[in-house]
Amino acid sequence: MTIDSLPAGRASAALEVTGARPQLDYYLVGVSDSTSTVEGIVVEEFTRDRDLVTTGLDSAAWTPQAGWWSSGALSRDIRTNPQMLARVVPTSRRQAEDVHRALGGGQLPDEALLRTHFLDHQPIASAPPLRLGPAQPPAGFHERRVYRVLFAKDLRPEQVAALRTAWRTPAAGTSASPGTSASVASGHLDGHGDQFSWDLRRVGHTLAWGLDVTALLATGATAALGSTVSALTNVLRQHGLIPVTTERFS
Repeated sequence: MTIDSLPAGRASAALEVTGARPQLDYYLVGVSDSTSTVEGIVVEEFTRDRDLVTTGLDSAAWTPQAGWWSSGALSRDIRTNPQMLARVVPTSRRQAEDVHRALGGGQLPDEALLRTHFLDHQPIASAPPLRLGPAQPPAGFHERRVYRVLFAKDLRPEQVAALRTAWRTPAAGTSASPGTSASVASGHLDGHGDQFSWDLRRVGHTLAWGLDVTALLATGATAALGSTVSALTNVLRQHGLIPVTTERFS
């Protein structure tokens, strides 16, 4: 079970930190609404600083003709070129394994070996945290953090409805914070004294999606914060969005 399928208050059971290195992100290239042809596979991994802010992106691509190769320009195009964006679909490792085998590549290498193909690191500029919301946490918490994960691609109305149902978003929705657009789906969970809430909204004049995650920390388990942000990001990948960067607002 994942965070999108657990009721509020129980989702923390799916977010226990195992200490294992995060799994890579997998994409199929060549897929569109009009064709089922798959031309290749892209594998990616973000690098982050101690505050979970994105600092860079490593990637490698595979096609039957060229084998494995690395290109930072490809990862940029996936997120900024509308034609390329339309041809890329997030997928799971299991499906990537099936595609790799079906296209004649045999067994997909394990993730340690895949990382050796990351030869063209793409730096992503970061800035000091912006201030969004009150500076001081509420009583009972020692720290308040707000993160925004930006995504490319789009969500269909039925996908938004599925997220609202899974996250138990109130029928009235969530009021917009000052300077932000209204949330279309939201959720929350409590974990060992810490509280997490999140809102999904259109950002950048509706050109992208943003997931705003607010963490109220009562413990020192900041690893649980990273686990939560990663799990939520993966849920939206499963719904077809492509993560671009993670910023810290406070």
